[in-house]
Amino acid sequence: MPKRQVSHRARSTKIQKTAVAALEDIKARNITVLDVRKLTSFCDTMIIATAESSRQGKALAQHVRDALKAAGADIIGVEGEQTGEWVLVDAGELIVHIMQPAARTYYNLEELWTAHVPRARTKAAAPA
Repeated sequence: MPKRQVSHRARSTKIQKTAVAALEDIKARNITVLDVRKLTSFCDTMIIATAESSRQGKALAQHVRDALKAAGADIIGVEGEQTGEWVLVDAGELIVHIMQPAARTYYNLEELWTAHVPRARTKAAAPA
């Protein structure tokens, strides 16, 4: 029996759900999932989560990496594990940012990676 092809979108959804579940397993807070396909070509989804300590950040990154590998994702790299203040897990179409509260507030990735709706320009009042 031939192996059935899984669509890219279905695979992405599975990988995303796997990452969120792994974050929830180790009590990450404020998990935010951003669809960034219209903003960049280097990934489809970014997940941002808060870790309460460097130890938790490192544990979350390891757990996410292991869960994604088990789900069939390719882990391209992990950055920031030494300090645990901001750990990035790069799985190609998905990037997971695990940040301590101060770093998350300072860098405010949600605002950076959220598409802004352009405001309508208002005409300046005509001089009298």
